[in-house]
Amino acid sequence: MPKMKTHRGAAKRFKKTGSGKLKRAKAFTSHILTKKSPKRKRNLRKTAYCSTTQIKNMKKLLPYL
Repeated sequence: MPKMKTHRGAAKRFKKTGSGKLKRAKAFTSHILTKKSPKRKRNLRKTAYCSTTQIKNMKKLLPYL
């Protein structure tokens, strides 16, 4: 049986924490920032975690992470 390939795009975007959760960056931070409030932009800089419903799909993309 051959090895499974890691989805390289997903591997660059997600990191695994010590407890096994997947850490990710938030979206909507690249452009059209003038209409967003400073508080909203500040909160978008923080990291977020993958929801439990997505983890099953992420395990297929990242088998060795």
